[in-house]
This record gives sequence, structure tokens and C-alpha cells, in this order.
Amino acid sequence: MAYDYKKQYNELERKIVLKKDILKALSYVGVCKGQTLMVHTSLSSLGFVCGGAQVMIEALLEAVDDEGTIMMPAQSWKNLDPAAGVHWEEPEEWWPLIRENWPAYNKDITPTNTMGAVAEMFRNWPGTLRSDHPARSVAAKGRYASYLTSDHDLSNIFGEGSPIGKLYELDGFVLLIGVGYDKNTSLHLADVRADYPGKHNSTEFSAVMENGRRVWKQYETLYVNGEDFNEIGRAFERECHVKKADLGNGTITLMKQRELVDFAVRWIEENRK
Repeated sequence: MAYDYKKQYNELERKIVLKKDILKALSYVGVCKGQTLMVHTSLSSLGFVCGGAQVMIEALLEAVDDEGTIMMPAQSWKNLDPAAGVHWEEPEEWWPLIRENWPAYNKDITPTNTMGAVAEMFRNWPGTLRSDHPARSVAAKGRYASYLTSDHDLSNIFGEGSPIGKLYELDGFVLLIGVGYDKNTSLHLADVRADYPGKHNSTEFSAVMENGRRVWKQYETLYVNGEDFNEIGRAFERECHVKKADLGNGTITLMKQRELVDFAVRWIEENRK
């Protein structure tokens, strides 16, 4: 059997990340006691994280201490209408059955969809709270967890009074761990605030519980548009200060959420059609 040099090269290049490395990187970029952080993570982009999602969550909680707050996306966007494209892998003739049978959102048990291993573990972490939105929820633990996760209205996914809007009020931070700005949920708040020609609402549906029974609930919300988020991020980093640190095979980036959102509002108004 031929020797796999490509496999050997990849194994040599892949780095191991220990908890002490995570804590050192967090300290370097400025994560500290008492901060309120919206965290987006991808473990696989870092290499081999020894201890996986558990040590990442432990490090984050230790870094902000009991006075701080960690928030992560806990979205279950498969609980949207199949016509929206969320069940692209299933044939269209199944869509009526999906609408009739998809389980109603239950914040205690509904899994996240493509939010990553850290976010999925975090929603079950002892003391973590989760918001009530059936498709776009967040999870939070710490001083402001109850405030951030309460009253997450169906039609107000990312606007004023939403968890992301409340993070802005608290003058919180955004921490990207191994991911880009396309995962940066806070940019949706800028989308809500900006005025541009193509801005429009969409009609969405989700399975929820009402009066003890499952219903297929219709609601109106701002159309979720993130196609230009990486472009916004590149422009933001050219003009504004962010702190970066290498971590394994990836990078972590810390920024003030208010600075990001205010910049993005201006960028969207100047560039979106």
C-alpha cells in the first residue's frame, strides 16, 4: 500500500490547543473579568482542542468570571418553513409532512442547527438560560443572562430589545473564535437600523406551543440578509481597532459591539442597493 504523504503532512501541520492556550489568547485580545461577550466559535478551525467544547466553555467562563456574561447563538433554524430552503436536502413532496410534524420548539431540548459543538454544549451547560425564539434563539450564562434571553419576540429576531439589541445597550463585546464575520450575528442589528432601498420583511413560520398544543405559527420579520457580512468585516478592520490572537490553526478576534454595529449601519447605507 502506498504511503499517504498528504495525510502525514496534514497531521504534522495540525496543532494541539490546551486550555492554558485558550486562556492566554483570551487575555491577549482583552477578554477580562466582568465583560459581556457574544461568542461565535468553530473548534475544528483551531486544530485539536484537547478537551473539546468543554474546555472552551470553561475557559470563557473563567475569563469573564462570575461578574461577566457569555452569550452564544442557539439557533434552530430548521424550524422554519421548508419553502424557505432550510430543508434543501429533502424532496418538495415531503414539505407538507414536515410542516405538520416538525416538533414544536422547546428551549430545554430543541438542538441547535450548525451552531457548532461549543454552542450546542453551552445551551445545556448548568445555569445557562435560553431565549424563546423558535428559530433564532440565544443562550447565555452569567450576570445578565436573564435580561439578555427574556422577551425574545417572534417578529423581533435581531432588533431593538432583542438579545443582540440588549447586548448593544450593555456595551458588550463580540468574540470570534475561528470564524469570520459571516457568523457575526451582531451585524443583523445594523441591518435593522440601516435604511437602504432593498430592505424588506419576510413571512416566516415555525412550530411552537400555544395553549398546550402544537401550532404552525406565522410571523413577519425583517428578511435575514448576511451575504455581505464578510465584506463589512474587512472594511471594519481597515478603519477600526480590533484585537487578534493566534490560537492553534485559527485566530480569535475581539471587538466592541457598538463600534461594529455603528460602522456597519453606515456601510450598509452607503453600499447596499
